[in-house]
Amino acid sequence: METKKGSLSFLQSGAMQRILAFSALIVLFIVFSIASPNFFKLENIIAILLATGVNGVLALGVTFVIITAGIDLSVGTVMTFSSVMAGVIITFWKLPVPLGVLVGILSGAMCGLVNGTVVAKMKVPPFIATLGMFYITKGLSLVISGIKPIYFNDTPEFRQIAMGSIVGTILPGYDIPNAVLILFGAAIIAGLILNRTILGRYTFALGSNEEATRLSGVNTAFWKIAVFTLCGTFSGLAGVMMAARLNSAQPALGAGYELDAIAAAVIGGTSLSGGEGTILGTIIGAFIISVLANGLRILSVPQEWQMVVTGTIVIMAVYADIRRRAAK
Repeated sequence: METKKGSLSFLQSGAMQRILAFSALIVLFIVFSIASPNFFKLENIIAILLATGVNGVLALGVTFVIITAGIDLSVGTVMTFSSVMAGVIITFWKLPVPLGVLVGILSGAMCGLVNGTVVAKMKVPPFIATLGMFYITKGLSLVISGIKPIYFNDTPEFRQIAMGSIVGTILPGYDIPNAVLILFGAAIIAGLILNRTILGRYTFALGSNEEATRLSGVNTAFWKIAVFTLCGTFSGLAGVMMAARLNSAQPALGAGYELDAIAAAVIGGTSLSGGEGTILGTIIGAFIISVLANGLRILSVPQEWQMVVTGTIVIMAVYADIRRRAAK
């Protein structure tokens, strides 16, 4: 009887959903490799890794917010705003690249701080607060840039942040873009924060039962602001990565990225009801989205159908989470 209960508990756990997500990723690799000989080529695998970089970093930040039972719809446009601010510092003001990178990341953190303050102090629902920030940062990006892209042609070292290859320098012939290393480095940091720090502990507590957490003496407003600020910081990092990858800050870019980031977290097992999620699951979810988009594109499937497939998978992932929670 104990064995049956243990098996049932495992099947209903988040670990099972992560295993299923990883299995789905392997199946996608196998199916697309069989369907097209071009899919499993090294250059295409690197393209998938590169495509996952920005979305994966955005998804890391969103994961923290979703675990608290919140949502952040502004990460895509905050990313764009951060890239524009980096462009202003580096291109317009001719200041050092490291300072521009720092300002870009801090711009994202500031947006997250505002989101968290509006949600925690003003009691505005996260959906509305971050939707407002979505429009604010979208508009500011266009205003500050003069509705034109900001190019980094005079600072070639900036592009090396994402498109250079430290690995290729150490091991010639293995030109894995730095953006991939940044993604995995950010994932390790996010994992340590979520599982080894007080911020991570309170992130789960807020999503599991915010009222009980507050009654136990925890300053829930402070920690909620901290979570949104962390999410904004990851968005700022993603903005720097995107600008370096494109060698420009594109002020009209960004809208829609938040949906892919949320989808990655949900597919990876982060529950929209809060209190559950892992960084590993989010990274798996981000790779599923990238592999799916890449494979369908190689098979010449129209982009509109790619979105239909992705949307269907997100619905299935949320439904699986609802069923799993109902069975507990």
